[in-house]
Amino acid sequence: MRRTIIGRQSFTGRGALSNPPGRFDRQKLEAVDDGWFLEESPDSIATTLEPDHARSVITSNDSPDIPFERSVNPYRGCETACVYCQSGETPVLMGDGRQRPLSELRVGDEIYGTRRIGLYRRYVKSRVLAHWSSIKTAFRTTLEDGTKLVTSGDHRFLSNLGWRFVTAAGDGEPRRPHLTTTNKLVGTGAFAQTATADADYRRGYLCGMIRGDGLLREYYYSREGRSHDNRYQFRLALCDQEGLVRTRNYLLGFDISTCGFVFQAAAGVRRAMHAIRTQSYWRVQAIRELVAWPTSATANWSAGFLAGIFDAEGSFSHTLLRITNTDPEIIGWVCSCLRLFRFAFTVKHYSYEGRKPIDFVTITGGLREHLRFFHTVGPAISRKLDITGQRATSHSYLRVVSVERFETIR
Repeated sequence: MRRTIIGRQSFTGRGALSNPPGRFDRQKLEAVDDGWFLEESPDSIATTLEPDHARSVITSNDSPDIPFERSVNPYRGCETACVYCQSGETPVLMGDGRQRPLSELRVGDEIYGTRRIGLYRRYVKSRVLAHWSSIKTAFRTTLEDGTKLVTSGDHRFLSNLGWRFVTAAGDGEPRRPHLTTTNKLVGTGAFAQTATADADYRRGYLCGMIRGDGLLREYYYSREGRSHDNRYQFRLALCDQEGLVRTRNYLLGFDISTCGFVFQAAAGVRRAMHAIRTQSYWRVQAIRELVAWPTSATANWSAGFLAGIFDAEGSFSHTLLRITNTDPEIIGWVCSCLRLFRFAFTVKHYSYEGRKPIDFVTITGGLREHLRFFHTVGPAISRKLDITGQRATSHSYLRVVSVERFETIR
């Protein structure tokens, strides 16, 4: 049996989507179209002309997007009639997996949003089409996990019960669905702060990257006419330029210069690989000292190490985030650093005939923990941070605890 309810979607199931009240029930239920099944934007609010006794028609602004400080403003409220208004400090998930304050977004930036695909909403990438500032009365929404969101009252959030305005409509205005303590927002909660890229972080990153994917060796090579037979070599080859550029810059920060070259040209579906190298004795020895295991690892060194080993040996696809390696010592350090940041993980050991045994370290906890890992350690390779297609869900820790008037935001 197929039934069509609010919107254009059809669902299968006998009586699964209806719950008519009994004749003795005291409560009566009324269906409300909350926009859950509508993909298109709501109609814009018509401009109304009203007399207003303002003290001044000249307004000032300090927006970095507008090249003037004073203007004649005949409007009251937001003339664009946009129902999405948040504090400029609100972090936004960018298309490269990193976060940026809303005030720093620019037209053309790629960010994450959601779209209904089949029966579920999934994360998709989108482009910023416009960006402006406005001044409105602010409300602070607090979630169960401690997340605090500062928005205008007419901002809409996607919840487990559909789209909800932050506050109810004012007197004399049509009724509208708004947030209550029964709502759980759809999303992942607050973002983690990324570690500062200080000297400890850079050492940790170089240790993870070079031990994970680099070549660092000393060998004996004799040939007639050579005055020195001991050879020293450092090389790092990657398909992703972001990790290579970061490694080269970090080495340069420690006065270790390298030269770049094409390690493998692109052919067919195979991507090109670029590399950096040095064959200087002093530089190779300096790199050895940089990537030596510390006697006691700081939090920033641990974050850098996890970022480096993830760029070198990590993968993220189909909701699975893991780091693999054949060196038990490296796996031990990976586990130790993950425990420091309280990540839950599993380790699986595989042995193959004729090959080295390999360990798979998998970070559990779903998208929320995966984003916390990305933002805490700050990997360089954005290809590995793509969450496109993952389901956007609501969780108990995103339940609305309170909505209170805060202050004016711009």
